[in-house]
Amino acid sequence: MIGVGEAAIGFVIMLGLMLAGLPVAVALFATAFLGALVFLGWPTLMGFGNQMWSGQNDFLLTAIPLFVFLGETLVRSGVADALYRSLSDWMRKLPGGLLHSNIGVSAIFSAVSGSSVATAATIGTVALPILKERQYDERLTTGTIAAGATLGILIPPSINMIIYGSMTNTSIGQLFAAGLVPGILLTACFMTLIIVLCVLNPRLAGPALEPRPLREKLANLLDILPPLVIFIVVMGSIYLGWATPTESAAIGVVCSLAIAIMKRRLSFALLHQAMISTVRTSAMILLIMVGALFLNFVVGMLGIPQALTAFVSQFGATPLEIILLLVVFYLVLGCFMETLSMMIATLPVVFPLIVHMGIDPVWFGVFLVLMMEIGLITPPIGMNLYIVQGVRESGSIVDVIRGALPFVVLMLFFVGLLIAWPQMVLWLPGLLF
Repeated sequence: MIGVGEAAIGFVIMLGLMLAGLPVAVALFATAFLGALVFLGWPTLMGFGNQMWSGQNDFLLTAIPLFVFLGETLVRSGVADALYRSLSDWMRKLPGGLLHSNIGVSAIFSAVSGSSVATAATIGTVALPILKERQYDERLTTGTIAAGATLGILIPPSINMIIYGSMTNTSIGQLFAAGLVPGILLTACFMTLIIVLCVLNPRLAGPALEPRPLREKLANLLDILPPLVIFIVVMGSIYLGWATPTESAAIGVVCSLAIAIMKRRLSFALLHQAMISTVRTSAMILLIMVGALFLNFVVGMLGIPQALTAFVSQFGATPLEIILLLVVFYLVLGCFMETLSMMIATLPVVFPLIVHMGIDPVWFGVFLVLMMEIGLITPPIGMNLYIVQGVRESGSIVDVIRGALPFVVLMLFFVGLLIAWPQMVLWLPGLLF
């Protein structure tokens, strides 16, 4: 067993390798390799192949490429465009007008894509030209897109929750249920913030929009059905006990292909593009998990979780103090690390401490995902900021950062609400399970 000091040095080395520009998977494996070589010797290193095979030979992980492919198919089928048009008909009279469509479409699209990056790119491509033409404030416009897209990893089905569940042996069904109520409430909070900002400064929302005929609005409601049907089918099949999360992802893929056929968008070119993108994204995620699994194995062999638990116990820290410390830890870390890497790299050390302190793993999963959401829109590494700026193709990324800042403050307030009211997370899983 090694001490907390040696573990901290290892963590700093790993963080330094990432900041130096090494791929995350390489940084994770290099840290594990160095720790095993110095403290455990070659026999431990020789077990890497077995660790990699046992970790990746998991039926649950098949859900990752399936959900990625589901989202890619819907993006290329024009579902997001039609969904944006439909929601804008009903939200244009609210203070903030089409800015609410950015949040609403992000929330619904998140419920089928499971990816924040895909949501940011898709909604940005659809919304930015329209809102620029309508003379909406560019800072607030980009801020709503970047912040709304963070819902992609909170509202189920979420790829990040699948990875968390796989690494911690936590029920994916309970995690999905736990993310639903916070996801809906956070969406409502985003919209409330837009209303407040636009009431205080009406120029942020541009000129008033002309009303749409009721018949046209009702007809466009049909465009909400495709993602809604997929969400109901995927989540319903899980909670009715008809399918596992992986099987439900496969059902969702079949539904997405059926929608592409109904929209007359299905082609070999669409399938080729969706599959290539799916392979790239899935390979990146699974390669990072390979490095993390070996790091997890080495960390366990070195007794780092036990050393950290003993170290914390010396100070008599309460669960609340630990959570507040983790808020600061992940807030700082999110400024320098990509969010998925942040979760995978820290879970092997943090999760045993959480279990020791008696904190519910399902609640902590939602808390961790929410901290990752904040990391997606905090500079200098916030991925959604760069995605939105890349789609925007003009101006400075500083505008996107300033537009997202009010939403960062709101999300920190929401984290406080999550800590003060844990039943927000635990009520629905308790009801269903």
